[in-house]
Amino acid sequence: MTQPLNLTPEQAASGGHTVDRFDRVLHALERGTALLSAFFIFGLMLVGVVQIVGRTVFNAPIFGYIDAIEMSIAVFAFLAIAYCERMNGHVRMELLIGKLRGRPLWLAEMAGQVLGLFLMAVLIWYGWEHAMRAYEYGDSTIDAQIPWWPSKMLIPAAFALLFLRQLLNLIGYARLFLNPGAAPVAVPLIADVRELAEEEAAGAGALEDTDGESKGRAGA
Repeated sequence: MTQPLNLTPEQAASGGHTVDRFDRVLHALERGTALLSAFFIFGLMLVGVVQIVGRTVFNAPIFGYIDAIEMSIAVFAFLAIAYCERMNGHVRMELLIGKLRGRPLWLAEMAGQVLGLFLMAVLIWYGWEHAMRAYEYGDSTIDAQIPWWPSKMLIPAAFALLFLRQLLNLIGYARLFLNPGAAPVAVPLIADVRELAEEEAAGAGALEDTDGESKGRAGA
């Protein structure tokens, strides 16, 4: 996903290489946050096992375990949200937009991105104020007295990364609107149901098994 695209000179002249360059830089940051979120979830699983064994076998639960779990929600719920947008993993309602083609499609996508940017801007603003209020007032968890502000600060930070991704999406859609013949770069595209099913089956190894069975029948 981060390799440079092979664009024609006409497509490169329309801004394809520039958008692709920014996309690769931003995607590297998104992959880093998603990887951090994944490692955090894995570590949380290990801590959960230690908590269960310590409480059940040794009658020695981890102090502040519940507080830590509450604070960790911000990590695995929001930190990878921009990566999910980059991979077109968010739920999209395409009953109407799926029937559009060309400039009407790109215009509708641009409108959706503008609305998304407005929503993210509001959430970033109020999320930052909420985090700063927790910092100034010394808000902490009830049991272990762990400060809340680092966890709350992650939310506007994650939304800020998503804001940059949606801004790049808007630029990509605007480029396609101005030049419908250009190659799509850094934009989520409407997935074909058949292609999506084949990709999921290939990822699960189902297609390989089917190909193996077909070759076996052919050999027989």
